[in-house]
Amino acid sequence: MSNYHFNAIEAKWQKYWAEHKTFHAENNSEKPKYYVLDMFPYPSGAGLHVGHPLGYIASDIYARYKRHQGFNVLHPQGYDSFGLPAEQYAIQTGQHPRKTTEENIARYREQLDKIGFSFDWSREVRTSDPDYYKWTQWIFMQLFESWYDKASDKARPIEELRAIFSEKGSGEVQAACDTGVRIFTAEEWKSFSEATQQKELLKYRLTYLAETEVNWCPELGTVLANDEIVNGVSERGGYPVVRKRMKQWSMRITAYAQRLLDGLESIDWPQPLKDSQTNWIGRSKGATVTFRVKDHNESIEVFTTRPDTIYGVSFMTLAPEHELVPKITTEDQKQAVQDYIEATSKRSERERMADVKTITGVFTGAYAEHPFSGEAIPVWIGDYVLAGYGTGAVMSVPCGDQRDYDFAKHFAIPIPNIFKDVDISEEAYSDKEHTIITNSDFLDGLSYAEATQRVIEALEKKGAGEGKINYRLRDAVFSRQRYWGEPFPVYYKDGLPQLIEEKHLPLTLPEVEKYLPTEDGEPPLGRAEVWAWDENAGAVVSNDRIDHKTVFPLELNTMPGWAGSSCYMFRYMDPENNHALASQQAMEYWENVDLYVGGSEHATGHLLYSRFWVKFLYDRGVLPVAEPFKKLINQGMILGESAFVYRIEGKNTFISKGKYSGEEIQPIHADVSFVNLQNELDIESFKAWRPEFADAIFITEEDGSFKVAREVEKMSKSKYNVVNPDDICSQYGADTLRMYEMFLGPLEQAKPWNTAGITGVHGFLKKLWKLYHSSSNDTFFVSEEQATKENLKTLHKTIKKVREDIENFSFNTSVSTFMIAVNELTAQKCTSREILEPLLILISPYAPHIAEELWEKLGHSKSISTASFPKFEPSHLVESTKEYPISFNGKMRFTLELPLDLSKDAIEAAVMSHERTAHYLEGRSPKKVIIVPGKIVNIVG
Repeated sequence: MSNYHFNAIEAKWQKYWAEHKTFHAENNSEKPKYYVLDMFPYPSGAGLHVGHPLGYIASDIYARYKRHQGFNVLHPQGYDSFGLPAEQYAIQTGQHPRKTTEENIARYREQLDKIGFSFDWSREVRTSDPDYYKWTQWIFMQLFESWYDKASDKARPIEELRAIFSEKGSGEVQAACDTGVRIFTAEEWKSFSEATQQKELLKYRLTYLAETEVNWCPELGTVLANDEIVNGVSERGGYPVVRKRMKQWSMRITAYAQRLLDGLESIDWPQPLKDSQTNWIGRSKGATVTFRVKDHNESIEVFTTRPDTIYGVSFMTLAPEHELVPKITTEDQKQAVQDYIEATSKRSERERMADVKTITGVFTGAYAEHPFSGEAIPVWIGDYVLAGYGTGAVMSVPCGDQRDYDFAKHFAIPIPNIFKDVDISEEAYSDKEHTIITNSDFLDGLSYAEATQRVIEALEKKGAGEGKINYRLRDAVFSRQRYWGEPFPVYYKDGLPQLIEEKHLPLTLPEVEKYLPTEDGEPPLGRAEVWAWDENAGAVVSNDRIDHKTVFPLELNTMPGWAGSSCYMFRYMDPENNHALASQQAMEYWENVDLYVGGSEHATGHLLYSRFWVKFLYDRGVLPVAEPFKKLINQGMILGESAFVYRIEGKNTFISKGKYSGEEIQPIHADVSFVNLQNELDIESFKAWRPEFADAIFITEEDGSFKVAREVEKMSKSKYNVVNPDDICSQYGADTLRMYEMFLGPLEQAKPWNTAGITGVHGFLKKLWKLYHSSSNDTFFVSEEQATKENLKTLHKTIKKVREDIENFSFNTSVSTFMIAVNELTAQKCTSREILEPLLILISPYAPHIAEELWEKLGHSKSISTASFPKFEPSHLVESTKEYPISFNGKMRFTLELPLDLSKDAIEAAVMSHERTAHYLEGRSPKKVIIVPGKIVNIVG
């Protein structure tokens, strides 16, 4: 029986690594640095399933490989521990989210440790730890105290803007700011009250308060981001979401739109992910056009990428939420408009964008004036226009835009044709490159490019518009009506936001009785009895002390989930620092993340916001780098193999898959733990699982077994197809789990989990163990014998392939290479230390526990992680001899191994002197000897 006791071996080395701090990274080292990071997990109550560690295993292999290469590797881990799930659980159970979060973290840590990751746990970060979120609050304060100077293309301190206003006024300031800011002189600025100055500055700050359209989920009592909504309902719970105007904190990410685009050129990320960010930012070139509203002192500003089509405008369309709608709607249209707005508010922006078939809209009764012709243009509202995109208004040109065309057809609005020799009777014409404009006054006969330039010049001359670059990207709403999140370090004096002093950070969450919004609709922090700021004491005090003179109300909203994840990678560099996010020395040494591994679902959320914050902190001199992640890899998903039982429709009778013959059936998920490797259901366990199945009847196969159907789906608790990594580690070992997850297929691709396939990898590890042990008595045995030529060839072939695979992140093919190597060395009966020692180093990133154990048996006192990666020697793969086929009259009779560097004459001499040649010639002299060096020898007799 093998003495490969993997459970004991793995427990031993996990304990060793923890006690000896084997993977502790130094902030000062003569070694080159390498920073490997995983997107840190949200610790849910369900714990990890086998799909979660996939990216962690890949990054761990790479981190271990870089250590073998002589790098000082930083490979930390932590927890994204604020968030809605913990709060929802707290609402249901009354338990504080902190308690359940800590319990979940303990469970995650236990599971992660069992898999043998080389994390430096001394640097652990938790976003819900006040010592950490102190720095999230600090970054918010830096954003509040900054503005974006377009002239220098960077963020600058708000005090510098105050100085400019005092010296020159606002007329020459080029800033990213609210639309419609007032222009004032230096004298006017100085005459403003402090409150007025603060209101003006708020229009320029990089984080600011504003009335915005948000996704409001009444059931959850909070605002949701677009990526938290699926098909018009909340991703968490499936509750309805409506659009609602609320005063919210926002981040002026739009100031960085172009730099976020430009920065994509300097980073090594998957192209689809770059494309997602490029599309989300949505740069487009065109013009703003102003349409005056007839009989109103109002105007509608639109942005269009097709100013050349301005004479094709036959109506205007505003977003239902547009601020002008209530101002310009006529009395007789008021009810219809209000009804439409209410109906629209129940659809998410994403739903409205995706639904191209449903055509809805209402006429406001108002008309706009064409900037050139003066023609009256009807103003409609339609939900295909979004308030947050562009200006929330479009000049509708039905002949050139299909959505406008469909809208115009539906509501019988005229569709003027401005394209020469183009038929628009069936659909709009959108090919701008082959456009010749007609029926357009001074634009007749011009191409798209010519007409665009001419229109922009004319608009600017009339003061009715200008050429402009626009971005789809919108400022990010930064408020959440939740409890379990970072409190804002903000209090309100006369309704204006003030920052608490930096020395008083962190501002920690108060205790609340419930985690629901208040009866008045305020966020959960509105329930806190102690949540007011005493300016004199610099402390949080009871609400009943608010006097609006020295004690003021604190902000009731909390920050969103992405706040804590936007700069966490820098905190890992120096997590115990109480004076800064991290020391300059640490940040200059580690710079940024060399390799980041995580899911592609974060493309336009976490990754975009993180890049924004890092660029801002770079501008302000806090960070030495402008990008957080140099290289990024998106791991694919491990899919579950669900099990289905068939229930006959209308009966509590289940029919085995093999007995099904056309009955009306209802497929029901069965827990995969009730199904064996032969797809047979444990009927008794299934009946005991849920009360409604207790008395069910089961129609089985002839042999009494009950077969289930299988289907590959997303691994999910709700589909009962989750496989627990703890069970795999217990039954087969962590090394088996690690290698099997890599063996499943390319890292970036989705692949199904099949527990039956894991036995092959486990068998390989047992074969590896046997290679280092005597076949007779299973004792450890490695000799000091010199390696054979075949041994060296196998080893160096493996070194070359594994190194190439790891550097190309092709981990699945490395596992195959190890299997081939062990098979070859076993067949060669190799026992040489010269071969078996470097082989362990090659395997150690993948299967570190067995490698450590065998390394120790080889007599080493230090961890294998300190060993240098074996060097590839090409000479061992160069063939020095050739096995020549020796033919007589074209028929091969025997082979002869000869040195490859022999001349033709030497080859002929060696062949002719061989005894078997004499045998086949039977005393005759050959007529000719044909020799192709390195290939063949043919003797013609």
